Amino acid sequence: MTMIAPDLLATFLAVADGRSFTRAAKALGLRQSTVSQQIGRLETLTGRRLIDRDTHRVALTVDGEMLFDHARRVLDAHALLEASLSDRPLRGRLRLGASEDFVLSALPDVLAAFVRRHPDVDLELRAGLSHDLYDAFDAGLLDVIFVKRRTGDRRGTTAWREPIRWVAHPDFRLDPVAPLPLLLYPPPSVTRALAIETLERAGRSWRIAFTSASLTGLSAAARAGIGLMPHSARLSPAQLAVVAPHPSLPVLPEIEFVVIGPGAGNPVADALIAAMLHWAGVERAAHA
Repeated sequence: MTMIAPDLLATFLAVADGRSFTRAAKALGLRQSTVSQQIGRLETLTGRRLIDRDTHRVALTVDGEMLFDHARRVLDAHALLEASLSDRPLRGRLRLGASEDFVLSALPDVLAAFVRRHPDVDLELRAGLSHDLYDAFDAGLLDVIFVKRRTGDRRGTTAWREPIRWVAHPDFRLDPVAPLPLLLYPPPSVTRALAIETLERAGRSWRIAFTSASLTGLSAAARAGIGLMPHSARLSPAQLAVVAPHPSLPVLPEIEFVVIGPGAGNPVADALIAAMLHWAGVERAAHA
């Protein structure tokens, strides 16, 4: 089997993320002709056409879509290997943004492992809604974000996908006739939008019983039995449970958690991203 050099995969991802050979060349510090040559080389090695391009647009083919996530994981693994083999300790400051459900559940384990390995890295954390973290990242205020994937945004590496679940106090009793009492983040929450769209399509009546920008607030309302909330089962707050399937409770769609970083050339960010993805992979295997 032909080995594919990491730099070819990095070029492919830069083109896919920017939907432009010109933007990819600028991001990588290369000539546009070099980017085109590297994509051509990658297509030759894989024996697949990966990118459709014309004078107006650049888009991934079906084979390109299949390669996309695999390429991310190969580069993340490569960065982790380089960090592991390096004798130089990592130093620097890293600004991390993470959705609050991740911060209040999994992040302590991730950070504990990261800090043990890289004690000289200073971390700054910002928790919030995924939409706000995307904006902060795009404004240059954050270096790495762990978020729910925004519709139409292909950046980042997938940590995992899972169906959204209805979560409530274990003693919550569903009334199949009354409007569903929802506990929701304020807009533009990803889970809020998906839940409301699903209920509207199903013709299921609902009402907003409680709104909070804080998962702590939503969890308190759920523990008080005020209602139920759409949430990741994997990151579900303590003392809450997934509501059992019911004909009057529409099944929610999948949600995707992704890690987005600054790209090549930032070993501190690469190491933290690798630690997050390692946790995600280990946890996913443990629950399989």
